[in-house]
Amino acid sequence: MNIGFIEDTYLRGGTQIWVVEAVKNFISQGENIIVIAPKNSYVAVECEKVGAEIFEYDWKNISLNKEKYKQVWTKGLSKMDVAVCTIHPPRNYFHCSVFAGECLRDDDNLSTALILKTGTIVPEYKREFYIPNNKINVEIICITNFTRKYLIENYNIPRDKIHLIYQGTEIDRFTSTKKSREESFKIYPLSANVSPVLASVGSLEKRKGQIILLKAIKKLISNNELPNMHLMIVGEGPDEKMLKVKTIEMGLKNYVTFFPFTNKPNYIFDRIDILILPSLYKEGLPNVLLESMSMGVPVISSHIAGVPEIISDGKTGYMVESGNVDDLARNILKLWSDKENYQKMKTNSKSLIEKKFNKKKQFKEFLNFFRKNKHLQS
Repeated sequence: MNIGFIEDTYLRGGTQIWVVEAVKNFISQGENIIVIAPKNSYVAVECEKVGAEIFEYDWKNISLNKEKYKQVWTKGLSKMDVAVCTIHPPRNYFHCSVFAGECLRDDDNLSTALILKTGTIVPEYKREFYIPNNKINVEIICITNFTRKYLIENYNIPRDKIHLIYQGTEIDRFTSTKKSREESFKIYPLSANVSPVLASVGSLEKRKGQIILLKAIKKLISNNELPNMHLMIVGEGPDEKMLKVKTIEMGLKNYVTFFPFTNKPNYIFDRIDILILPSLYKEGLPNVLLESMSMGVPVISSHIAGVPEIISDGKTGYMVESGNVDDLARNILKLWSDKENYQKMKTNSKSLIEKKFNKKKQFKEFLNFFRKNKHLQS
């Protein structure tokens, strides 16, 4: 089967990492993979390494000269039975799913099924991002039930066009061992007396809410409630410099350590006691929550999007009001103060991921869905 992926971003966030992992998985099962992505982007580079056929374009110039790149996209699409396109923000009147739809509509020789994948709700997105036009076969995969319901209720998209498939995580990779814990302390050395160790893992940008977390840490330190706590901020992004400056200005230099992006986050989860996701908006079902919980690390997250589908408040973690510093600080203290419930959360978290979010099983669901849509095209 010829499975295609379209990624209109240079980022290497959770979605892009999932695409690369999916490509590796499907190739290992004998599928042929084709990728349309910006030249030298993370997805293009990593997918080419594992044997995918790559069609590259100029990310900056495609919005200025769409006709020039339509030939490249059409050639890539012509090799795909299904084309999986992530819904990304529009830029300069260009949107990847709309452009893919135009390419398919304008070439009568293409019978490719366009499969749009989304987990994030952005209210200003247009309906045409999800249903580019009525002349092509379009299906939508949502990775949270929250997203699926939102598209049905707010965009009036037919129910039979929208499908729920959770992404899952790699259970084998995200399982703690004595050896991996020992290694994590070497990779992420901190002072011996710090406790609890918290982490925020992800792109350093406004929507991820790291500044809210810093304010919560400041509150707990100022009140002498968790005087030995330490926060690891792991990632890269446009807010990195600002966050480092704010850390110093807030007097948190001794309580916060910044670490770069890593493709081995399992060592982070082995090093910490609690994972914090203080996002303000634009989330689906964050991979870091699944990965952390698979490692048996309790989580505290903003109550947004698909998060309630994996966090059972008080059982696998806590959910807090997005942007609420006091609520976040209060729940950090509550989680760490109740050691008995903390241990139960560790067990509950891992058990939930093993039962419902095993990536190997989920990849099979995606592949079966792709095969079904290929059959509809024949």
